Amino acid sequence: MRRFGLAIALIAAVVTLSAPTRAAEEVDLQLILMVDASGSVDQDEYALQRLGYAKAFRDPQVMNAVHGGFLGKIAVAYIEWTGPQLQVPIVDWIVLSDEASIDGFARQLETIPRQLYSGGTAVGNAIQFGANWTEKSGFTSTRRVIDVSGDGSATSGIPAARARDEAVAKGFAINGLPILTDEPFLDQYYANNVIGGPGSFMIPAKDFQSFAEAIFKKLILEIAERRDD
Repeated sequence: MRRFGLAIALIAAVVTLSAPTRAAEEVDLQLILMVDASGSVDQDEYALQRLGYAKAFRDPQVMNAVHGGFLGKIAVAYIEWTGPQLQVPIVDWIVLSDEASIDGFARQLETIPRQLYSGGTAVGNAIQFGANWTEKSGFTSTRRVIDVSGDGSATSGIPAARARDEAVAKGFAINGLPILTDEPFLDQYYANNVIGGPGSFMIPAKDFQSFAEAIFKKLILEIAERRDD
């Protein structure tokens, strides 16, 4: 009886090992949006960020950019972050390929409540989290982009430049959307410590009121792939 049980266990092990692994879904782009939700972002500013992303994604030009890719679909994740250990997926990886999928993504941004309010500003950890989360996405693509937006330079966590260099070495591009309301020269910090990799760029927003316009410009460049370098 004991031998019979052992034989069953060995057969189960062989079946498990030989079971086919689900192939990763191929998309044109994996885009992870790392959005600052630290204490310096008040509730009105936070709403402008969320609604700005929702509005930008719904623009028909974004759909045209998605359809302009070889496969006509991209994978997107929206993560909010503050301190070194505080990163929350608001919308986990989702495929955007048509009006319905984009509208569904935007609706989630409009309805899911805020979960982070404090914890410092760990820009480097946000970059590191974005790279790690993308590597577990279940998708494959020729381009992988980490997009970091925020209104302040790092106050805690690993150095942003180190996290950037590590991500670039893995083939990521890191783009930036610094909001200059509290730190007028934050764009310089992003240029020196945040953006990097193939085709990387930065679009500053002078304040939260102009955030939506900056998001829109950035998304078009990211999805359509910047070719002016």
